[in-house]
Amino acid sequence: MVFWIGTFGLNFPIFISTMSVTVFHAGAHQFGLLTSMMAIGSVAGALMAAGRAKPRATLLLASAVCFGFGCALGAIMPNYWSFGLALVGVGISVQTFTTTANSVLQLSTEPTMRGRIIAIFLAIALGTTPIGAPIVGWIADRFGARWALAAGAASGFAAAIVGVCYLVKYQRMRVRVNGRSLKVTFNAPAKGRPGEIAIEGQPICE
Repeated sequence: MVFWIGTFGLNFPIFISTMSVTVFHAGAHQFGLLTSMMAIGSVAGALMAAGRAKPRATLLLASAVCFGFGCALGAIMPNYWSFGLALVGVGISVQTFTTTANSVLQLSTEPTMRGRIIAIFLAIALGTTPIGAPIVGWIADRFGARWALAAGAASGFAAAIVGVCYLVKYQRMRVRVNGRSLKVTFNAPAKGRPGEIAIEGQPICE
């Protein structure tokens, strides 16, 4: 999940600058304001993450979906201010995603392996963005800034698909139609099975 969003989604200098200049024909002041609006969302997402008792895989999935929808909304916004509001939502979702991913890895890893796992996590989270940036930049040059944001949205949805596959396989997630509503249930394996790592009695990975 971190690979998809890190590679194609965390390219906000490209997203914001190309949208600001080529779509809304704004100047340096307006560009800086858009960056600040996204920063407001990031700070809000960090404060919300600090108030949670423990990370959950379902929250990781939800934040990836929200990131995809946020980028998609930003890509179709008709004016400068509506795009700025979409960036606030993107900031909240991406901060929630990265914080939750980091927390889940640290809390579900054996102490003797934690340093190596976090090193791999940071290599993926930070090292893949320079790989995806030229691709996203090419999309912006070739097809336009809105399509570059669409690529970011696709990365969020791709990460969500990975999250769904994980929850179905390891958490036994099932979705049922109950009348006019959807009911999501989990039937995770009991604590203590070989190969499981659990947080407060809830197995989150094998």
